[in-house]
Amino acid sequence: MNPLLNRLQPYPFERLRALMADVRPSPAYRPINLGIGEPQHPTPNFIRQALADHLEGLARYPATAGGPELRQACAAWAGHRYGVTIDPGTQVLPVNGSREALFALCQVVVDSSRPRATVVCPNPFYQIYEGAALLAGAHCHFAPVDAARNFAVDWDAVPEQVWSQTQLLYVCSPGNPTGAVMSLAEWKRLFALADEYGFVIASDECYSEIWFGENPPLGGLEAAAQLGRNDFRSLVMFTSLSKRSNVPGLRSGFVAGDARILKAFLQYRTYHGSAMGPAVQAASCAAWGDEAHVEENRRLYREKFARVLPILQPVMDVQQPDAGFYLWAGTPIDDVTFARGLLENYNCTLLPGSLLAREQGGRNPGAGRVRLALVADVDSCVESAERIAAHIRSL
Repeated sequence: MNPLLNRLQPYPFERLRALMADVRPSPAYRPINLGIGEPQHPTPNFIRQALADHLEGLARYPATAGGPELRQACAAWAGHRYGVTIDPGTQVLPVNGSREALFALCQVVVDSSRPRATVVCPNPFYQIYEGAALLAGAHCHFAPVDAARNFAVDWDAVPEQVWSQTQLLYVCSPGNPTGAVMSLAEWKRLFALADEYGFVIASDECYSEIWFGENPPLGGLEAAAQLGRNDFRSLVMFTSLSKRSNVPGLRSGFVAGDARILKAFLQYRTYHGSAMGPAVQAASCAAWGDEAHVEENRRLYREKFARVLPILQPVMDVQQPDAGFYLWAGTPIDDVTFARGLLENYNCTLLPGSLLAREQGGRNPGAGRVRLALVADVDSCVESAERIAAHIRSL
């Protein structure tokens, strides 16, 4: 077996199951699970219909690069959303959801034969970043978040020596689990570092279409264009239909950016067998071409946050995130103990923040916080907030 597999950490939900295995949830309440970030709004009917209408595609092998119609739909959406011009033939590549692509790009970019090959990512973080780095034979360095800046990543905390060894940087904006959005100044800083040290930036933007203010979150391609980097050098953006269109089971997204990197990524994917089926491509074209369902999706999330926050803010440290569908909330006691008690007494599941982070300097930056995924229906989210508030008052 590949010895690098032994370096992998248990996945957060695997650890959560183990930590909760001996807890008997209260039968007085129906179960509500806010632990997993799986969208639960209904899939729009027109996407389902587009999938059903193209099932004849099951009889054909799909091209790894995707069909020209899908690449054009992706490029058109990026142009509409970010005001950028990208070449559908060289700067766009459909992928089977952002998760597999985030993992696979690391295998393409990292040269483990170089001394102390390093991948940098935020802390707390989406665990795919770490797993991808370890299986590519690299070391993972964690950049801590700054609670004083609504949990934006403190990139200045990364030593210069680490940057000099870095081959890939994962950024997540809007962030998981914090919801923080990167500013243009942050992007300018990271682009300068990428130019100086020669690393690739992988920009995970799968939560980009859920926001609460007047303006949508700044994207990596958009930031690059505003800073005159119209070739998107050293940058690959990852996006997905899962959260935007409520189709996590469709496994559909795309990457866009530096044509040189995407050429190598396509070569890798051709051998890896990561082609998207024609029926999924047709459904994806329909989804990328419509914004009305996205606006309704966003409205539902805004309603949930508007109703949940007034219940929670009087009893716990929690603020409106910049974007995304998570609340990153402080707990009055140890986060694991808090989550166990909530499940036992109120049959409500949350994800302890310490499971989403790695210890740095003797401290786990996720400790004392929990992640609430407001993915259930509005009434269930409100009911869960009331249970959490009652649990805190009972402590």
